[in-house]
Formats: sequence, C-alpha cells, structure tokens
Amino acid sequence: MTRGASLRWRLVVWVTGVLLLVCAVTFVVVYEQTGSEARAQVDSDVRDDLSQLSETARSLPAASPVELARRLRTYVLAQPFTGSAALLFAVVVGHGTVSNHPELFGGRRSDDGETAVVQNRENAQGRALLTTPTGLRTDPAPDIGPIRLDARVMSLDGTQVRLGAAEPLLSVTRAQRSVARAFLIAGALALALVLVASYLAGAAVSRPLRRLSRVARRVDEGDLHPRMHLPPSAGREIRVLAESFNHMLDRLAAAFEHQREFVADASHELRTPLTVIGGQLEVLAAQDAPAREDVQRVARIVAAEVARTSRLVDDLLVLARSEQADFLRLESINLPDYVTELWSATIVGHERRFTLKGVADVEVVADPDRLAQALRNLIVNAIAHTTAPDGLVALEVESAGSDARFTVCDDGPGIPAAERDRVFERFHRTDAARDRATGGAGLGLAIVRAIAVAHGGSARALAPPADKTGARLRLVIPGVVSRAPMRTLAGARSIEG
Repeated sequence: MTRGASLRWRLVVWVTGVLLLVCAVTFVVVYEQTGSEARAQVDSDVRDDLSQLSETARSLPAASPVELARRLRTYVLAQPFTGSAALLFAVVVGHGTVSNHPELFGGRRSDDGETAVVQNRENAQGRALLTTPTGLRTDPAPDIGPIRLDARVMSLDGTQVRLGAAEPLLSVTRAQRSVARAFLIAGALALALVLVASYLAGAAVSRPLRRLSRVARRVDEGDLHPRMHLPPSAGREIRVLAESFNHMLDRLAAAFEHQREFVADASHELRTPLTVIGGQLEVLAAQDAPAREDVQRVARIVAAEVARTSRLVDDLLVLARSEQADFLRLESINLPDYVTELWSATIVGHERRFTLKGVADVEVVADPDRLAQALRNLIVNAIAHTTAPDGLVALEVESAGSDARFTVCDDGPGIPAAERDRVFERFHRTDAARDRATGGAGLGLAIVRAIAVAHGGSARALAPPADKTGARLRLVIPGVVSRAPMRTLAGARSIEG
C-alpha cells in the first residue's frame, strides 16, 4: 500500500496503523476488564440479596407451609423489582411461587404485538428459572434480558423452600457501552491529532532529504559546488548524513580536479615529444636532399622522444592499474637476499658513494616485481639528484612491528619543507628543468606511492637530520611474517659504482 509513496505519507500510515492497533488492544482490555468488574459487582449484590432473603426466611415464624408462603410473599412484595433492583422469588413446595415480579414466571397474557406462540415461549423461559440448578449462573429472562441468578434450597420446619435472587446484567452492558463510547470519541480525536502530527513530523523529517535530493540533482548535472546546509535545530542523524554527503562531494570535487590536472599534465607531457618529433620532421621535409648527418640526427632525436613517450605511457598504465584488484601478486620474500640482489643490479654503472645499511633478517609478504619497481624508482631518483663520483646514496632497511621500512637517503639539494607533502603527487617536480632534461615526467615517485598504497602501506618524505642535507624518502610495506636478529649486510660499507 505504501510502496512508491513519499516518506511523509509512509510515516503517516505507519504511525496511524500503530495507533489504531494500540487503541484496539487497549479497548479490548479495558472493555473486558470493565465488564468483568461490573459482573463481579452484580454477583456480589446477588449473593448478598439471596443471603438476606435466606436469613429473613429462617427468622419468619410460621406454623404451617401456608403461613410461611404468606409471610414470604409479604416480605418479597415489600422489595419491588426495577431494572436496577434485585429480583426475588421463593417456591414453597406444594404451595406455589411468590415473587416481586410474578409476571416473569408465566401465566401472563400476550403483550401487544406478540403472538400466543411467542408468549408461551416466554412463559416457559420464566418457569424454567424456578427449576435451574442451584448456584450462581447466567440465564435469559423474558423482557429483561440476561440475568445473574443465584438459587438455593432450604428446609424450614420440615418444609422444602427454594429461594432465589437475580439482577439484570443491564448495568454491565451500560458500563461497556460507556467505555466503547468514550473510546470512540477519544480515539477519533487522537486519530485526528496523530494524522496532523505525523504529517508534520514526516514533512520535517523529509525536508532535509528533499534538500539532499535537490543537491544531488545539481551534482548529477555537473555542478559540484552546492552543499547541504542545515539549521542548528537539525537532528544528529540528519547532521551526520549531511556531513557525510558534503564530505563525499568534497572528495568528488577533489577527485575531478585531480583528474583534470592529471589529464592536462599528461596532455602536456605527451605534446612535448610530439611537438619535437613534428618539428624535426618538418625541418627534414623542407630540404630537397637532406644530408645523411641530418637524417641521422633527426632519427636519434625521434628515437629519444619515442622512448620518452613510451616510458610515460608505461608509467601512466602502472598508475591506472594500481587501483585494480589484480595489481599485486603477493608472495613471501626473504628480505636480505632480495634487497642485496636488487641493490647490486640497480647501482651498477653509476659512480656514487653507495651505502647499504643494516637489513632486518625477516620475510615479508609483497609483490616482488612491484616492490622492486618502487625501490628502483627511489634509488634512481636519489642518483639523479646527486653528482658523481662523491654523491651519497644510501638505503636503510629495517622492520618495525609488522612493517618493513625502506629509507633512501642522499646528500643532494634536498626537498623544501613545503614540497615534502607533494613530491609523491603525479607530475610534481621540485626542479622541473632538471627533470625534463633527464627525461623524467614526474611520475616515478607517484608510482612509488601507488605501489605502497596497494600493499596497504605508505610513502612519504622525511626531514633530514639537523646536521645533514639531502632528501630522505621512506617506503613502508606491511606484511612481515617472521623475525630474526638484525644482521648487517656489507657492514655499512661503501660500494663504488
């Protein structure tokens, strides 16, 4: 029924349904409890009336059954029956029935509009009341309705006497009708108030959601600037939702901005070699018979630019794949052997003061190819920012808890403090001229961070010690699975390239 309806109407329907259910249960309980208490009061009154009639019958002096019947008639007739008063009767065996409502026990003439058959049936019901079993019970009475009847048989001076007292259940019916009437009036008022209150509450609850929908619609149209602004009176849940939504929009805006910057930087980096290639080819094409030296020079330039472009495309593919689930192929790596082989292969052919410091004798779970790529980028970056042959390039490998830490240090110009948080961003350069001259596109350190994040680790630039210069870049990879005492590889010796 509520499928497809708005939130406010769903709230109205649910609150109204719950109210009706609660009212129905409460009505049944109160209605039955009221009837039970009224019946209990009637039972008590009937027992008291019968006890009083019994005591009076015992106290009446009677020399014969006829005299007893006469005295009982006098007493009973002195207690007139009304709709709320007790019905009394006494049957003296062999001497008839006395009652304050004699018409009830048969012998009446037909009432107006009643047939003889109906009157005979009512007379039979009345006479049946005189022969009902003793004790308290409910019986129908002609023209009165249900009554609570209590009867007992007594022996007075050898005469069998049947005494009875009864009261109509009209008071019970009236009490229950009064409860029903009160519930009907109160329920109607409560239902009207709940309908209004639940509608207003639904409108208040759905108002922030409608505002959220409008903001989302604008975002869907391409506008990332709108935000959710709530009044101070807004509930905590709505405020948390608005803050989460605004935070999501902030992240989306930042992601789109980074994407635009990335596309712009990638376009710029790709445009440069294409421009160079195009320019060289135009120069060559402008000559009718270009010299062999010119052709070879253009070929070398084009080959260099193609290689540079290929490296750039490869780096872009690595960054794009770094967010995919199959980017890593994890396996257990023996860190000392792995680092030693990687270090030796990377520094070969370079003249620097290379230093490999203490390496923790542990195993780490990582992708060996991606980890090697990240470490080579760090080492090559340090080599590029130092001068031969005395420039220092050092690699420190240690374990801390479940993390393996790889720190590459150099004594180059270092990284300004303001740039340390940005050196791992895509296409970021601290020295654009030198990086471009050496063919770098500013993606090496971005790849390091992407590989670290894919492993669940991190990459950051550290401040150098107070008495030293240069850069300190640290790669942290979690996944240490075993630990042994630290051993020193090459004893912090210098390995000349």
